[in-house]
Amino acid sequence: MTNIGIIGGGNIGEALLSGIIADGADPKTITVADPTQARLDELKDKYGLLTTTEGREAAESADLLFLCVKPDVVPVVIKDVAEALEAGSADTIIVSVAAGVTIGSMEKELPAGTPVVRVMPNTPMLVGRGAAGIAGGQHAEQSHLDQVQEIMAKVGTAVVVKEKDLDAVTAVSGSGPAYVFLVVESMIESAVQLGLPRPLAEKLAIANVDGAATMMRQGLEEGGDTPSVLRTKVTSPGGTTAAALRELEESGIRGAFFRAMEACKDRSEELGKPKA
Repeated sequence: MTNIGIIGGGNIGEALLSGIIADGADPKTITVADPTQARLDELKDKYGLLTTTEGREAAESADLLFLCVKPDVVPVVIKDVAEALEAGSADTIIVSVAAGVTIGSMEKELPAGTPVVRVMPNTPMLVGRGAAGIAGGQHAEQSHLDQVQEIMAKVGTAVVVKEKDLDAVTAVSGSGPAYVFLVVESMIESAVQLGLPRPLAEKLAIANVDGAATMMRQGLEEGGDTPSVLRTKVTSPGGTTAAALRELEESGIRGAFFRAMEACKDRSEELGKPKA
């Protein structure tokens, strides 16, 4: 039986614990720490798990300890739980979902030999369809990465990468949902301008993205068509789709996406640099 500690009872923390429980875990093996008692009461009533206002209490018996807090809070949490980890009889895997906080900076503050794993998730994990990159530190063995990957797979897709690649993962999937939301928002506004009622435009645009995502996912999982091939198949020579795609290409959509994702990666790297 794996005991799991989660520090931070916000959306990401709840998405994680709900996925674990939905997969059959005993709620009594999960302890959530959060400074807000009202939030803890809400989670306890909803899931039946253990709660505490002290991060170190969540760390004491945890086999995996997830840090689901903002990046600037991670150093404070690390110092708070380090003493509990030092006194613990079993190895605890520290798993941080905070952007920009490097494994090395966490390892420096933790007991020697503590395995540390960084995870870059995204918001669709709230509906069990997340995409996460996972990277291990110098003390994280393959078995540790396997454990974390198994947990993250309960709320979506999880892949193991090198830490240096997490900034690129942030650009693709960490911030990726916002790109999709913006595209759909633009489609809806355009449809309204073309005369469709907004509720109908919203329904069609969202269904369009959902269907397209399903086709791409099936292609990936079953060795079928790639996104490029799927796009070609829906584009008849001289047809309506070809006319629309010509406008998007002439407007520089590929370059815009490249520059946007490059800016995202650069910002992620900047956040990870030590403060002067």
